[in-house]
Amino acid sequence: MRTKWLSGIGWFLCSTVAIAGIGPATKKVADEIRQEALLPPNGSVGRPLPLVSHWNMGSQGRGWTPHYQLELLNSGHHILPWMSWPQGNPDTSEKNAKRFHDYYDALIAFCRESNLPVSFRGTQWEAMLVGKEYRELPTEKCPAVISVDGKVIRKLSPFGPIDPWRDPAREYVDTPAMKTLQRMYPDPPLVLFVSNNEAPDLRWHQAEISKRYLDKYGEGRPDAFKRKVVAEGWMERYPVMFEAMRKALVNDTWKKNVRFVGYGAFGPSHFGRWSGWKDYSLITDEWTSPYWHIWDGGSPSYYTHNWCDNRDHWVWSTQVQSMNWIFQLDEACQVNPNFWWEISLWDGNASNWTSEMECTPEAVKKSKACQYMQDGQTYTPDRYLGWVQFGMWLLRPRVVREFRGSTTSLEPWRPFFERLLFAVDRVYADKTLEEFWRYGKLVPNRAYRHPYQEDVPEKYRDVDRWFLLDTSLDSPRPWTQKTNIPVFSLTLVLGEKGTRRWLVYAHSPLEDRSDVMITLPDYGKITIDVPRAGAFYLVEELGHRKLELR
Repeated sequence: MRTKWLSGIGWFLCSTVAIAGIGPATKKVADEIRQEALLPPNGSVGRPLPLVSHWNMGSQGRGWTPHYQLELLNSGHHILPWMSWPQGNPDTSEKNAKRFHDYYDALIAFCRESNLPVSFRGTQWEAMLVGKEYRELPTEKCPAVISVDGKVIRKLSPFGPIDPWRDPAREYVDTPAMKTLQRMYPDPPLVLFVSNNEAPDLRWHQAEISKRYLDKYGEGRPDAFKRKVVAEGWMERYPVMFEAMRKALVNDTWKKNVRFVGYGAFGPSHFGRWSGWKDYSLITDEWTSPYWHIWDGGSPSYYTHNWCDNRDHWVWSTQVQSMNWIFQLDEACQVNPNFWWEISLWDGNASNWTSEMECTPEAVKKSKACQYMQDGQTYTPDRYLGWVQFGMWLLRPRVVREFRGSTTSLEPWRPFFERLLFAVDRVYADKTLEEFWRYGKLVPNRAYRHPYQEDVPEKYRDVDRWFLLDTSLDSPRPWTQKTNIPVFSLTLVLGEKGTRRWLVYAHSPLEDRSDVMITLPDYGKITIDVPRAGAFYLVEELGHRKLELR
């Protein structure tokens, strides 16, 4: 009883402090966050404006903690609050109660008083199904892959029994901690359960190592067939898990308002980049990806990975790759009109890098910034901002969810994260940006094809995939994967011919540039200055006027 009494007092005190701190300006931001989070993807008021969220939950007592999020909300920033997954029973001891309530109370109280949506970062819940307990089950009950010689492989099988897929609900949702949160915030307008979605599973090109697959389909089936049946296996199993997790919630409002969002649960950004790209895809003649048939939403990676040669200034770049998502997003919305579209953002820096650190061989492996430094470049918050904004305005997601490792501190990354906050907040602050975000139409550049053309299925050969505008600094074609792109630019258009307006965004990753000539399709050339941090220009067809937005 003493533990419960103490936790109750803590909850009361934190609730009182959080509620007392909500002033008119903070309430306005909270109202905007709620409005945008609840809008349909393409309703009468256009696209929802973006929000900032994160993968780092501050659960190590540092980083992007709930208390830091309260500072952001009270400072007027448009964030979708994020928290770690509640675990265990907070009332088994005073220590557990203190840890639980110190972490959740203040932010949950603020969200309840402000009626804010919330998100919880989960693990890959289904990974438990290849744990030792499940691998030791009789073959007919084991959800893992069974090899041709009868051995259990530590990979989830799309051909195994379905019933175990209900078990993660018991492990992760039907818990005292989750029930406590539902009591603390009984009426959230939206709850996102965001999965890391990286459980070990059977890939389609490994299908013939599976006895169940061979027993059902035999050897020698075409690749397209394997992709289809593997995808259908996941399409059958994941909804069983989600429905069980929904039913395990004890609060009817949570059951109604929960959405399951998967990291990477979208189509291939590497579409067409090299001849083997389909090995890492479940594309068929019926779909580009099965994930919008499975998940309520996806958070694919707008990542400049540190483990490969991807750069923010090459043809092999996040900016060029993610252009492939535009036509895929149209398909996703046709299948699921309410698909929750967000992106995960990472610049490839996995360590607490600073510009003064020595780029040792180990640091180079972990830090994209060190790789840039080896190339004679600098990596700055402005460079980060330019890259972030290109992805935002190309893709216009509901949420930009930055990634930093779970043990990473806020410093020295605060200046970079603050640029992300700025990039999102400016959409709310500038009426022109808001109008183009909601209603602007992304303009394709049909003078050239997307440079990724390897093994592109016939049905996709004529879809618009190239949105980079031509500039006076472009290298002669044909381009290779490592051709440098000095300036990345795109444009959105509004209005009818004769009175059209274009919003042009451009950024220069390596240096500030002046007097860059950019060609707007069906308009002509304009000359602008392009900084590393990026710049917006409004171009008006009537009067041929050009205005930089500050």
